[in-house]
Amino acid sequence: MTGLHIVVGSIALALNAGACLWGGVCWARRSPSRAFWWLLRAGQVFVVLEAIQGGIWIAAGHKATELHLIYGLVPIGVSFMAEQLRVGAAQMTLDKRGFESTQEVGQLPESEQKAIVISILRREIAVMALSALVITVLLARAATVH
Repeated sequence: MTGLHIVVGSIALALNAGACLWGGVCWARRSPSRAFWWLLRAGQVFVVLEAIQGGIWIAAGHKATELHLIYGLVPIGVSFMAEQLRVGAAQMTLDKRGFESTQEVGQLPESEQKAIVISILRREIAVMALSALVITVLLARAATVH
């Protein structure tokens, strides 16, 4: 089980690091990317798989330090909080620009609508890339404490 736990943890770490880096590139270029979202979601899935494996391992009677458990489980909370912030990105962008509803945006010329959509996506990417950075650091730290 330990070998599999290390492999899944390494994949989770690599996927989150990749999502962080690629998200930063997409944000800087102002260019949304499906690859970013796939990396991010895959990283989140592997974090959950890692936590499940760890839970099974502990239920089987193995020991882990409290720090390892904290660093291994906090990424799930970070993902959840980041998703909540991401959900609010559209409303924050509309509020910042003085729009009360999406219907108002729909009355704008297409080029202005696209600019607002890109702004929303950039904010979402920034939030999620930063969450991937935090998760990467936490997973790296979990790997150093047993």
